[in-house]
Amino acid sequence: MNSSFSTVDWVIFGSYFLLVIISSVWLARVKVKNSKDYFVSEKSLPMFAVAISVLATSQSAATFLGAPESSYGGNLTFVGFFFSALLAVIIVSKVLVPKFYDIGAITVYELLEKRYGGQAKRDAGMMFLVGRLFASGARLYIGALAVSMILFSDIAPIHMIFAIVVLMAGSLGYAYFGGIKSIIFADIVQVIIYIGAALFIIYHLFSALGGDIELIYSTLASSDKLKIIDFSLTGSYNFWALISGLLLLNIAAYGLDQDMTQRILTCKDKREGARSLIVSILITIPTASLFLIIGLLLYLFYQHPELSGFSSEVDQNFAGEKIAIFMTYILHELPDGFKALATIGVVATTFTSTSSVLGAMSSVAVTDIYKPMFSGRSDEHYLKASRAGVLTSALALALMAILSYYWQRVSDIPLLDFALGVMVFAYAGLLGVYGAALWTKRGDERSVRAALIAGFMTVLLLQPYITKSLFDLDVNFAMQIIIGTIVSFGVMMVGGG
Repeated sequence: MNSSFSTVDWVIFGSYFLLVIISSVWLARVKVKNSKDYFVSEKSLPMFAVAISVLATSQSAATFLGAPESSYGGNLTFVGFFFSALLAVIIVSKVLVPKFYDIGAITVYELLEKRYGGQAKRDAGMMFLVGRLFASGARLYIGALAVSMILFSDIAPIHMIFAIVVLMAGSLGYAYFGGIKSIIFADIVQVIIYIGAALFIIYHLFSALGGDIELIYSTLASSDKLKIIDFSLTGSYNFWALISGLLLLNIAAYGLDQDMTQRILTCKDKREGARSLIVSILITIPTASLFLIIGLLLYLFYQHPELSGFSSEVDQNFAGEKIAIFMTYILHELPDGFKALATIGVVATTFTSTSSVLGAMSSVAVTDIYKPMFSGRSDEHYLKASRAGVLTSALALALMAILSYYWQRVSDIPLLDFALGVMVFAYAGLLGVYGAALWTKRGDERSVRAALIAGFMTVLLLQPYITKSLFDLDVNFAMQIIIGTIVSFGVMMVGGG
C-alpha cells in the first residue's frame, strides 16, 4: 500500500489543524492576572480536568509508538508499570502533596527552600531544567520523525525542521497566552482525539484479522502474549522491579517533576490535588492498555498470516533506521483516512507533552531562579517574564530536537536512548535529597548540590554501554535508580545537620 497521504488524509489532517487553530484562539481569551495565576491558575481548576491533564502529560509520541512495540515483542507486563504508578501516587498524595499546599508552592522545589535555603531550590530547579531540555527535546524529535515519515515519506532535514516547527507552534499556541489553564483544557481535547485515533486503528486491525474475538484470544494465549505479572528477575517490568526501582521512578515522576506536579498544584486544596493524581492513574491504565492491544493485534497481523493474509517479510527499516512496528504499519498498511488519524494521534500526544513542559520549564525558571534574582518587581513584570520563559523554552526545545536529528547521524553514541532517560538521571539525585529533607535532619545547601550531582553521575556510570565495556555487567534500569538514590541520600547524610 502507498505510504504517502491521499486527498482524504490531507482533508482530515487539515481539519484537525483548523480545530487546533480555533481552540488556540479561543483559549487565548483566558484572562491571566499574574504569574501565579499563569502557572497554577489561582488553584481553581476542576479535579477531573487536572486528572486528564496529568494523563496527557505522561503520554508522548514515544508512548504512542513505544507501547505497541512492547506488547508486539513481548507481552502485557508493561501494564504493571502503571499499577506501580498507582502505588507511587498514593504515597505522593499522602506525603508530598499536603506539604506543597501547606507552603502555597508554585513549584515543587520551593519545599527545599523551606528546608535548606534558596540555593537548594535553585540547584534542584537547574537539575530539572537540564533534564527536561534533553528529555523533552528528544520526545519532540521522535514526534517530528514520525510526522515527517508519514507526511513526506522521508526524513530529509528540511522536512524534519518543518515538522519540529509545526509541532512546536501548535504546542506554543496553547501554552503562551492562557498559561496552565489553557494547557489543561487543551489537554482534554487532545486526549479525546488520540484515544479516538487508537480506537479507530484497533477497529481496523480487528477487522483485518477476521473479527473472531475467541480465535484472536486463543491465539494470543497460546503464544504467551497475555502475561501481566512477571515474577522472574530478567524482564524489564518484572514484579520485583515494579515494587522497587520503578516505584521510585514513579514517585519522582509524579511528586518531584514539575512537569507533572504543576497540574496537581492547580486544584483548590490538597484533598482535590491528591484525588486528581489517583484518578489520573486510574484512567491512564485503560488508556495505555489500548496501545498495548494495538501491539498484540499487530503481532497477529504480521506473525500469523493465517489470520491476516499478510504474506511478506516484515520490513522495519526506513531511511537506514529501524522504526517501531506501529510506524511500519502506519506507513504501509493503513488505508486512506486511517493514516491521517494515526498521524493526528502522534501530533496530539506531542502537543500535550510539549505544551505542558513549556509551562513547567518557565515556572521553574521564573519562580525558582528569576524572581529571587530580580525581586520586588510588579505582577505585570513577572507575567511578562513568565511568557518570555515559555518562548525561550520553546526555542530551546526546538533547537534540542534539531540537534538530536543531526547528532544521531554523526555519532555512534546512542543519543536518543540517553536523552529519553535523562530525567531518570535527575530523579536519582532528587529522590535522595527529598528523602533526607522529609525524613531526617541532615543536609545543607552544599550537600544538596553535591547529592544532585552524585545521583546523576551514579546513574550515568551504571549505563550498560559503560558497565559492559568495563566490567561485563548489565545493571538493569530499576537497579540504577535504587543505587543512584542511595548514593544521593548518603551524600546528604554526610552533610551538615
